[in-house]
Amino acid sequence: MSNAERSFSLRSVAFAAFLPTLLFSIGEGAIIPLIPIVANNLGASLAVAGLIAAMIMVGELIGDIPSGWVVSRIGERNAMIWAAMLSIIAVLICIAAPNPLVLGLGIFLVGLATAVFALARHAFMTTYVPLAYRARALSTLGGIFRAGWFIGPFIATGLIRLTGSTQSVFWVFVVCCLGAAAMLLLLRDPSSTFGAPELAVAPDGTTRSAGEELAAEESEGLFRTIWSYRAVLGKLGTGAGLIGAMRATRTVLLPLWAVSIGINEPDIALIIGIAGGIDFALFYASGQIMDRFGRLWTALPSMVGLGAGHLVLAFTHDLSTNVEWLIAVAMFLSLANGIGSGLLMTLGADLAPETNPAPFLGAWRFTADLGGAAAPLAVSGLTALVSLSLASGVMGIFGLFGAVLLGRYIPRYAPRRPRPRP
Repeated sequence: MSNAERSFSLRSVAFAAFLPTLLFSIGEGAIIPLIPIVANNLGASLAVAGLIAAMIMVGELIGDIPSGWVVSRIGERNAMIWAAMLSIIAVLICIAAPNPLVLGLGIFLVGLATAVFALARHAFMTTYVPLAYRARALSTLGGIFRAGWFIGPFIATGLIRLTGSTQSVFWVFVVCCLGAAAMLLLLRDPSSTFGAPELAVAPDGTTRSAGEELAAEESEGLFRTIWSYRAVLGKLGTGAGLIGAMRATRTVLLPLWAVSIGINEPDIALIIGIAGGIDFALFYASGQIMDRFGRLWTALPSMVGLGAGHLVLAFTHDLSTNVEWLIAVAMFLSLANGIGSGLLMTLGADLAPETNPAPFLGAWRFTADLGGAAAPLAVSGLTALVSLSLASGVMGIFGLFGAVLLGRYIPRYAPRRPRPRP
């Protein structure tokens, strides 16, 4: 172990990466459950409200393409600062939105900013955290993200009860982004805190930090990389896409369901906040299970649970106890999702070639985000054509199909640490 590794402490990156991430996640966690409600209050139908809520995932998917270029050009810290600033602009658009169309534009911009912020903080950790600590640092980062989604809805609940306005919750995100940007701006030169960063030479001969180069490599030739690894991405990658789809569906469908059965805004935020607590509580246990027993032991329970939960929910809409059923299913879905915490990142790391992992990881993340963007759009379309109940049932079937794919292809491609072949 090097001297840098001996002297490193995870606490040293708290101010630079963990706290800004926590603030950004609290802001997102406060607004995301309430997007369909705000859209509905502006006159959107249930299906259109679902479409607007889906715009954040669509924005993240499209943002995956240029985010590596942005981070590699302006650096990790600057990219996080500018992403926070773009989020503030996006949220102000949402606050001032006179109609659902403008609200959808603001939510889409939030998704773009989220993609840049997420890759920048990953690149920052790659640059400044020694390899011996990197897995723990990234695991902690994932837990902090879930903590934000746990805290945010509770703040939203209190603010709605205090002000009587659902749109007032958007100001939580503004304050959180300002706080994250201020932390990053006030941060001393990271090299003075963490030591000189590991450097990499780009193909054009310029010198970049390891994180900036990783960001550039993940985005460069994205579609060419997807084609090169089409065998594994077409099979296990489809399973990853369905994981992303089920997670995104849960995020969009539960608030829509609550609106459709008449639950008021603060109670919706409270229910989702409690569910987020279950999700947050399981992130460490999930990693332990994967390391001790294998990836299947979290992948299958998670996907079967997500699929079954959506199927059960589909039959409860018109019951006299539909509110109780929604609460129970929301908690069950959080349990299922929490068991799968870190699964996508872990599988991506298992499959990525050791010699040059970044391009594959970029393609893997894009595949998962593609599922996350497509599923809410499908929910919106099915709701418009038939009903929200059918949308929930169809997504439940997709979840069970995803469990079958993961059960078949994880043992084939990732029994330990296999290397995919193009």
